[in-house]
Amino acid sequence: MTSTLTPQPVDRAEPARTGTVPRRRTRVLALPEARWAAAATVFFLLALPLQLTGAPAWTWGPLYALSYVTGGWEPGWEGLKALKERTLDVDLLMVVAALGAASIGQVMDGALLIVIFATSGALEALATARTADSVRGLLDLAPATATRLTPNGGEQTVAVEELAVGDTVLVRPGERVGADGRVLDGASDVDQATITGEPLPVAKEPGDEVFAGTLNGTGALRVRVERDASDSVIARIVRMVEEASETKAPTQLFIEKVEQRYSLGMVAATLAVFLVPLAFGEQLTDALLRAMTFMIVASPCAVVLATMPPLLSAIANAGRHGVLVKSAVVMERLGQIDAVALDKTGTLTEGSPRVTDVRPLPESGLDEGELLALAAAAERPSEHPLARAVVDAARERGLGLSDAEDFTSAPGVGVTAVVRGRAVAVGAPARLLDGTGSTVAAVAGELELSGRTAVLVLVDGAPAGLLGIADRLRPDAAATVAALTTLTGTAPALLTGDNPRAAAHLAAEAGIDDVRAGLLPQDKLTAVQEMERAGRKVLVVGDGVNDAPALAAAHTGIAMGRAGSDLALETADAVIVRDELAAVPTTVALSRRARRLVVQNLVIAGVFITGLVVWDLAGNLPLPLGVAGHEGSTVLVGLNGLRLLRETAWQRAAAEGSD
Repeated sequence: MTSTLTPQPVDRAEPARTGTVPRRRTRVLALPEARWAAAATVFFLLALPLQLTGAPAWTWGPLYALSYVTGGWEPGWEGLKALKERTLDVDLLMVVAALGAASIGQVMDGALLIVIFATSGALEALATARTADSVRGLLDLAPATATRLTPNGGEQTVAVEELAVGDTVLVRPGERVGADGRVLDGASDVDQATITGEPLPVAKEPGDEVFAGTLNGTGALRVRVERDASDSVIARIVRMVEEASETKAPTQLFIEKVEQRYSLGMVAATLAVFLVPLAFGEQLTDALLRAMTFMIVASPCAVVLATMPPLLSAIANAGRHGVLVKSAVVMERLGQIDAVALDKTGTLTEGSPRVTDVRPLPESGLDEGELLALAAAAERPSEHPLARAVVDAARERGLGLSDAEDFTSAPGVGVTAVVRGRAVAVGAPARLLDGTGSTVAAVAGELELSGRTAVLVLVDGAPAGLLGIADRLRPDAAATVAALTTLTGTAPALLTGDNPRAAAHLAAEAGIDDVRAGLLPQDKLTAVQEMERAGRKVLVVGDGVNDAPALAAAHTGIAMGRAGSDLALETADAVIVRDELAAVPTTVALSRRARRLVVQNLVIAGVFITGLVVWDLAGNLPLPLGVAGHEGSTVLVGLNGLRLLRETAWQRAAAEGSD
């Protein structure tokens, strides 16, 4: 009765041109298990009224036989193959019980067992397929073909698998990008919602990165391929999802180990239930019927099905919301964490510096806009991250930038240029001025005390003002920290290589008290190991190469997907593809809901099995009622696990983390 997600044939036709993940739903009758179950049910429903109305046996007997064959051949065959490998499968036991019932004249009861058993198997197959649909819809994002440009200017339509690193492809308006790469020529808005979660299309121009499967807007782009199709972001996502579907959680592995011993014990008990009453004079038919009923109700089908549906459903639901949990083991472990360690840059923060303060000096005669416009014009030719932050800030304010002349850049010092006839220098205060004045020093000290990087602007050799630049806290950082504190009972710790002053300032904004700054990668690893040795089950959230050792050592590691390094993405147990920090506590809460459903399922299965077995041994349990109770519990357990596929499950998990 167990299933895993196995790769299905994929129709790689171009999906609807929207920014959402295509929803692919397997049709019920597309599953062979569903077709055989439907056939068995039809034959049973045709035979039953004929038997009940007293029709001759030759009219309903063959119909019951067809019901046995169509509903029982597949589980029987699988059971025989397992038996050949010296494994006792519960499917085979169910078929044997049905045949045993038929052998003592309970043909209708045996057929009912086959029908319900086949139906529960079809429901399990459908649940597995629908779970796979939820995550494999990502495959439809990548187009099947791309337009490759030849060296002589021609065009070739090729399969995306044939593209090689260094190839140039043409992406026309409205097409999906065929490969991860970088824009060489053209400008357009690209909808990246399926990869990054950004709600609005992103402007792309030469030098910008694009991802396979994202939707191009109204402009044409020439893109240089930078990753093989098998290594694209989409391909990695699909690969991780498929690997996750093939894993089993420790609970499931434990149940499967117990299942073999339980099944053997059940066979022995069935023989005892048959032979002992027979030895005391009970009729053969009555003893055999009681034994067949016992075999059915004591079968561990519901127990076997208790674990994987909730965990796979949780994986699928998380995948729909941009969280890739790499295995059922990880989904189970996420719910066990009781401590969290967060990286700073790129995790709690946006990962890119931004201008937070513009401080013109009174003696310069400049206002904020004029100071920023001069600094941005001088910085525009530079490729330094701080320079880009200054230019972006000017553009966000709608400031016009003049052309810079005589531009020079000195590493570690700053840049100089002539802007509108004025000599402008931008750089570190300590490097631009030998004897920094008291006013400049006071403003710079104030900015640095608040966690900013101070940048001095000189105009015609005189200090004109300072800019404060910082990596801004993510908008959802404080709420995420509070949610994780609620879930674990302990506030997260901040592990960062940044300086203590900047780290403390940012931690205070986020609501974190435990701040460990100035850490090298090995120091982060040591910090996590110390927490683990103290008996904590630590969740580490990071994005950089320096976080990889800590991610690997932690009980569970989560990487931020957008800016995460390849090493961090490979090392982590889960990836936040859309870069939404708030998804971390929601996924933890979803894992805990899955674990609770597993426990519920085991309780339901145990209660049903115990109650039916006691009834059969102490009383006289009718075979049809035993069949209905046993298979009903199996169906109930399966459907209970599928509750986590619903959108409301994610919403409730998000609310649980924010309570």
